Amino acid sequence: MDRVIVTGGAGYVGSHICKVLRGSGFLPIAVDNLITGNKEAVRFGPFAQADILDRAALDAVFTKWKPIAVIHMAALTSVEESVANPKTYWDSNVEGTRNVVEAMLRHNCLSLVFSSTCAVYGNAASGLVTEDSPVSPESPYAESKLAAEALLTEFAKEGDIAPTFFRYFNVAGADPAQEIGEWKKSPSNLIPVALECAAGDRPEFEIFGMDYPTPDGTCIRDFVHVIDLADAHVRGLQATLGGDVGDMFNIGTGRGNSVREVIDCCHRVTGVEFTVRESSRRAGDVIRVVSDCAKAGRLLGWSPANSDLESMITDAWNWHRGGGFSLR
Repeated sequence: MDRVIVTGGAGYVGSHICKVLRGSGFLPIAVDNLITGNKEAVRFGPFAQADILDRAALDAVFTKWKPIAVIHMAALTSVEESVANPKTYWDSNVEGTRNVVEAMLRHNCLSLVFSSTCAVYGNAASGLVTEDSPVSPESPYAESKLAAEALLTEFAKEGDIAPTFFRYFNVAGADPAQEIGEWKKSPSNLIPVALECAAGDRPEFEIFGMDYPTPDGTCIRDFVHVIDLADAHVRGLQATLGGDVGDMFNIGTGRGNSVREVIDCCHRVTGVEFTVRESSRRAGDVIRVVSDCAKAGRLLGWSPANSDLESMITDAWNWHRGGGFSLR
């Protein structure tokens, strides 16, 4: 089997990518430092514990496994945390990416799929954002991911690597077969936090900002099912290996849901009317961002087949209610 390194492969999105890779005939090598990842999520190929800031550890992984490609997922991703610790985010998301690419070059592995974010677009008060929309990052997290994109673009100009970029929107859900799902000791994303409230693991849900210029006053996001996102990465990898390189793709649904709409759907799916408290806005949050993902459909044959809001929340709730990983 062709071997593919997945940095961050013990994380939420990375583990789902590993599952879809294995089902597509690749052997995923999950590389993770386990700071936020979970070794129990590594179920579809070998595991290598390594930090992308450790050049020697990366060299050891490449030497042992001799991959044909890398899917680079490893990153710090909390907007709120990045505001408090911007240097940490720069080190991990920019310098860590440099280390990964330089390790690839030392080991003659030239195909790369890079995990980026819709956060680089900043506020998009109306309409859909395309891959050509202006970028205006609103947080150190978004700035670090945009800088990593620029770094990879410079490497590509030299002909050193062949990257495919994915800017994906808000990821939700869990493996419908319930083999894997999201596991974090202290989740910060909207849907897992809401489901912890429904399960009684948190006393209340806090909405950060009710005064945004949206129909119900809360932020609007585009949610995509994690299994659809994983499918996009495998399609992107196959295109990259086939010579279609250097492209940028939005991965979303083209539909926006407000925080309040998501909470209401969580109430319906779980049957639990958990407490919701209104708080002030949070630094770094944008008002609205919704994708135009037609390019991924046109060039990769991809579609968000599982990404209706109720299905995403149902899959995530089934995972949570079933106990998730034994470490929960």
